[in-house]
Amino acid sequence: MEFRHLVSFLAIAEELHFGRAAARLHLTQPSLSQQLQRLERTLGVELVARTSHEVRLTSAGRAFEVEARAIVAQMEKAAHTAREAAAGRTGTVRVGYNFPAGQHILPATLAKMHAEYPDVTVRLEEKRTGPQLVALADGGLDVALVYGRPVSSDFQYRKLLRLTMVAVVGPHHKWAGRPGVPFAELGRQPCILFERAQSPAMYDAISSAADRTGIRLNVAHVIDDPGATAILVSVKPLVGFASASRGMFAGAAAGGVRPVPVQLYDPVPTVDLYAVWRDSGNSRLQEAFLDCLEAGGPFSTPQAVRA
Repeated sequence: MEFRHLVSFLAIAEELHFGRAAARLHLTQPSLSQQLQRLERTLGVELVARTSHEVRLTSAGRAFEVEARAIVAQMEKAAHTAREAAAGRTGTVRVGYNFPAGQHILPATLAKMHAEYPDVTVRLEEKRTGPQLVALADGGLDVALVYGRPVSSDFQYRKLLRLTMVAVVGPHHKWAGRPGVPFAELGRQPCILFERAQSPAMYDAISSAADRTGIRLNVAHVIDDPGATAILVSVKPLVGFASASRGMFAGAAAGGVRPVPVQLYDPVPTVDLYAVWRDSGNSRLQEAFLDCLEAGGPFSTPQAVRA
């Protein structure tokens, strides 16, 4: 069964006149009649009854018309989907992000994507920088929104904004009521850090600030989950680290206790947020997302946090 035979049959079913149906399809009447005959031979049933006075569908023809329309509509949809995919206007783009990107980058970018590419699905995955870059290298992500400029020459990147970092303490910690704390005072406080591989740029910003002030951090715990850090500092006299964005919106911990962000200064540790990508087979959708990312900016740096 050929697709063109279905199209010819449907033209006959709609026009109930071979001359008009043939003209509509830019065929001769004999050619149209031959296509109908081949279709009927393939099916083994008569679809159209024709006399010198009228053309009508048989009962088999009426039943077949319903299914033929569904097949033609599905084929047209498939063709449209293929064209849209080739143009980068349909499909899925996979985007990794961290907390600040979710707060300050994605809302405007996704609004632009929805307006410009309504049939494109953006699949979001929240991860720390290290796991995002691994997924990007492995092809699991198309774009990563991460801390720090990547060192691999395989990646391309675009700086989005700069964020300050803050200390995070419990509401009963002696720093909780202070507007800010010199970084050097961390030398006398047990703190929570994370593995460098999880977020190299943030880790290096903290280490660099410690080196500049001549202190050695007293790392009491190494925890790679920011949520777990927020809970632990809420119940123990410990100091954690977070971006100013996460510090502003620190989630409520067990018992409804909310960690308190405290500014650090002399020096103020900072970290840059980047969009990172590599050339991939999903390049059209990747480009569409990056175009919307650029159109959504410039992105505002969060205001300084006050305790």
